[in-house]
Amino acid sequence: MTKKEKLGLCDWMLVFATAFILASGIQLEATGSRSVVWIWIHVAIGCLFFSNIVWHLYLHFGWKSWIKRLRKQKSLVTRWLAIFALLTLISAIATFIHWIATCVHSPIGGIHGKIGFVFLLFAIGHTVKRIGFFKSAGKPKVAN
Repeated sequence: MTKKEKLGLCDWMLVFATAFILASGIQLEATGSRSVVWIWIHVAIGCLFFSNIVWHLYLHFGWKSWIKRLRKQKSLVTRWLAIFALLTLISAIATFIHWIATCVHSPIGGIHGKIGFVFLLFAIGHTVKRIGFFKSAGKPKVAN
């Protein structure tokens, strides 16, 4: 599999993960995070989502100097995307630790939700700006 094919697969996985994390986030906001099952689904999707983000960054930058290379990005949207991704991840960890300890929705969870929605808006903008790649890469191919 070529790097472009891997990136295409990764990017399509990110598109689907974005849709699912957005849907589960809206569901949690609408219900006040009362359902334990939906919280676990959101956590699982979030873990898959962030592991795909790491894979995406690896495909672009390798393992070295991510921060340096992200800081040098010309696109302001990409810079803000990276900042909000980090804030979302940090607030997710804090929210998860609090939720495991208390099984109660916390103010940090509410903050995480708002930061996460802003992050997803930047992610959608990042994707729309690069829609040509999706058209050229085509749909992901399944190995036989």
